[in-house]
Amino acid sequence: MACAGERWRERERELATPIPKLETLIILYSGVTSLPSKETLRGHSDSSFRGEGYFQCCVGVRLCDMYSNQELAEIHFMYGKADGNAALARRLYQERYPQRQCPDRKTFVRLHYRLCEYGKFNSPGLGRERPRSKTPDVQEEILEAENMTPSISTRRVALQVNVPHTTVWRLLKEYQLYPYHLQCVQALSPADYLARVRFCQWFLQQCGVNPNFPALVLFTDEAQFTRDGITNFHNQHVWAYENPRATVPSHHQVRFSLNMWAGIIGDRLVGPHVLVNRLTGQAYTNFLENTISHVLEDTPLINRQHIHFLYDGAHAHLSRTARRYLDRRFPDRWIGRGGPIA
Repeated sequence: MACAGERWRERERELATPIPKLETLIILYSGVTSLPSKETLRGHSDSSFRGEGYFQCCVGVRLCDMYSNQELAEIHFMYGKADGNAALARRLYQERYPQRQCPDRKTFVRLHYRLCEYGKFNSPGLGRERPRSKTPDVQEEILEAENMTPSISTRRVALQVNVPHTTVWRLLKEYQLYPYHLQCVQALSPADYLARVRFCQWFLQQCGVNPNFPALVLFTDEAQFTRDGITNFHNQHVWAYENPRATVPSHHQVRFSLNMWAGIIGDRLVGPHVLVNRLTGQAYTNFLENTISHVLEDTPLINRQHIHFLYDGAHAHLSRTARRYLDRRFPDRWIGRGGPIA
């Protein structure tokens, strides 16, 4: 906690130090049509400008105008030697080259990012002029790019239209566009669509005759649980001052799985029940014979004659033994592939 407090106090002192604005830089270098020389930049990096990162952003963040290729390579070498720790890389660089002006720690991170992202020291957009405002033509190009390819990245649009990334975000927000996430759904064959429509029409008709019909349907399904489980990497984080290199073990060499069956009838949960690991038609039939009678014990006798059994189209469900049992137990009242109601 003491180390963290010192870092916060140091950051507060940096923010409290007055930093010259871009207008001051323009007045300082008035009459100069090109960027200042490397010697001039280095002269102002510590004394006149508190924090090299701010000054680099003001003049366009052209690292090649401040350092030679050899110096940039040595900066990145120290960043790799420090295993991605920018503060440690800065200390190593200062110890190795005490006669040089030590770069800001943000320079190490920015240089590594550009090499990974663009394969060179400077990003592609630094050598060209960016428009300052959202003109109607720029807005039309952004909206047209999103309309042609709705899944396109906003950063790619910014590169195509030559505008800042934040401009694209603000414009899409003004037009009330939102980046919705994709969802995984069940794959259907062309013949499945008509069957689904017919089933929905039949279900609505039954509800019209008996409003309590949904409570007379026994909805069932199976699920398989494995040792790996399901990890949502989008919402799972580890808060820390430095990267703890947290991991989630998966793809174990010793694996196991568990098949579970459960159902819902009315407002009551049925199960869950454990199935055999290798579910065959005969094993599923034996399970139904030993389970259905216990499931319906709490159901009034007058409702048992109208209960419909619903299941999915797994291979074990389509066996002849399973369908014969359902024909005897639920005559014309079971829903699934190969049944009276599909």
